[in-house]
Amino acid sequence: MIKGKVSPDGIPFIDVRIKDQTLNAIIDTGFNGDLELPESLHEKLNHRFVGSIVSMLAAGQRIEEYVYLVDFPFDDKIVQAEVTFVPDTQILIGTHLLQNYLLKIDFVNTDIQLSRQEEIIS
Repeated sequence: MIKGKVSPDGIPFIDVRIKDQTLNAIIDTGFNGDLELPESLHEKLNHRFVGSIVSMLAAGQRIEEYVYLVDFPFDDKIVQAEVTFVPDTQILIGTHLLQNYLLKIDFVNTDIQLSRQEEIIS
């Protein structure tokens, strides 16, 4: 199980560990991809170019982005994730990466729980 917190601004986040750094990652339920990472992490991860996609952002804005496959450390495993790199400092975790998880957000107690499906069944 992965535990996280809800920020005072109401943003759900968990910690991820990338190359000896612990970083906050926002759980973005409006993002249906895997990951959006800062460009500063591009060279720190083993990445393979996949191609380009057109993404629809809020307010109907369309952008073209390059997509990479990376070996991403998540939930004590290395998972292959599709990633876009952006000129920002935030990490976004999308719903596709969480497709085998139950997400519980407790805004009152500011707690996040992510449970793998096999943990729920057991």
